[in-house]
Amino acid sequence: MNAGQVGQALAARPDWESPAGSTAPGTPADRAIKRRRVLDILEAAERDSLLLTSNTALTWYLDGSRMHISLAGDPIAALLVDRTGDRLITFNNEAERLAAEELPPGVELHTVPWHGQLADAAGALAGPGEPLAENAVAAELRAARQPMLPGESARYAQLCADAAGAMTDVLSRARPNTTEFEVASALAAQIVAAGAEPLVLLCNGSSRSAFRHPLATHSPLGRRAMAVVCARRHGLVANVTRWVRFDAGTPDELDAEKRIAAVEADIFAATVPGARLGGIFAEIQAAYARHGFGTDQWMLHHQGGPAGYSGRDPRATAATDDVVVPNQAFTWNPSGPGVKIEDTVQLTAAGTRVLTLDPRWPASDINGLPRPLTLQL
Repeated sequence: MNAGQVGQALAARPDWESPAGSTAPGTPADRAIKRRRVLDILEAAERDSLLLTSNTALTWYLDGSRMHISLAGDPIAALLVDRTGDRLITFNNEAERLAAEELPPGVELHTVPWHGQLADAAGALAGPGEPLAENAVAAELRAARQPMLPGESARYAQLCADAAGAMTDVLSRARPNTTEFEVASALAAQIVAAGAEPLVLLCNGSSRSAFRHPLATHSPLGRRAMAVVCARRHGLVANVTRWVRFDAGTPDELDAEKRIAAVEADIFAATVPGARLGGIFAEIQAAYARHGFGTDQWMLHHQGGPAGYSGRDPRATAATDDVVVPNQAFTWNPSGPGVKIEDTVQLTAAGTRVLTLDPRWPASDINGLPRPLTLQL
């Protein structure tokens, strides 16, 4: 599409406005802060505009608006941010629904044909000077997302509670002959009924406990099982793992469960404002050896990291240098042979708060935090 064609496409329909009945979840005060953070990034880069193109960046900046159709596909919109305002470019077959249900107040909506190119249209809107690409300031945008604001923190806490509740509802009804697919489908039903999207659904029975990312099969659960859910609503992703068993457990299992919880406790103790992710990762490595898992377990599965508008934002490694800040959310997921522990938490003024919490689930107190036990049926 050349510049003339882009101009014609953009002029083909007037800008849309979000109606009074829009269901967009955003909080105006939170959105204003996010806009200021992005303008600060532009000023530091000495650029006039920024084009947001990823689901993570779009849903964060728009404060929860859904910008996808396929969970596996690219966003259906791109957002041009400059000092004059925010302009969302989408395809003509998406515009009416976005305006009615997703467009926050104050955002102009422009359209291109369904066969057009969002980036070309954004370039035409930006005028002289190419917009700054999102990936050029990925670290700066990630830092802008880290401290969660009041509205999104409240939405996140509710989503996490819903995800934890779905785990309790489904696993408390499971039996040894329940299949992994039956667990996954029941979890999916509850997550969707809660208005969320199941991005990850994992389940393994006792015959498949060696796998750390077990996609469900028709295998029965047997004597012990794990389930994992990553659920997204308003752009935010809640991550939770739970275990269920139908006997008393073996001494080795019970011991490993206590030791993996001790590894996690050391990680939580290291996750404080001012710490760097690389330093926390070094503590993770040491914690595995300290609690009898050896020195190589961290190599067999990723360990988690900051959470929020991406499952991990980013995954922590020895090379990640991000600084932990107040009000940031995390999901750590240490694991060993046949054991794993995972919850989504937030660093608040009162300390670490477990968000994926259901009081119906059995728990033990570890350093003042309720940590999940295996549900024994």
